[in-house]
Amino acid sequence: MSETPVKQQSTAAFYGQAVISFAVAIVATAIGIFKLDADAWVRSFMGIAVLYLVTSSFTLAKVIRDRQEAGQIVSRVDQARLEKLLAEHDPFEKL
Repeated sequence: MSETPVKQQSTAAFYGQAVISFAVAIVATAIGIFKLDADAWVRSFMGIAVLYLVTSSFTLAKVIRDRQEAGQIVSRVDQARLEKLLAEHDPFEKL
């Protein structure tokens, strides 16, 4: 039989650190853009660029995670098929 791999889960501390780090980065960037010595349209453009970068990053992370999970599922299905074939195979069967 096959061993199912243990699914790694993040600890609450790691999750909290990631959320806090993201919040600090967004707030620091917003303050930096707000205090920027430039016209309002330049600050607006920078704000929109940051929002676009954040949404693109989330989308990229989701796509990579989905592709990895799909690969794991296909691998497990192939492994199950191979195990079934090996279990049903009788090497002493006459042809």
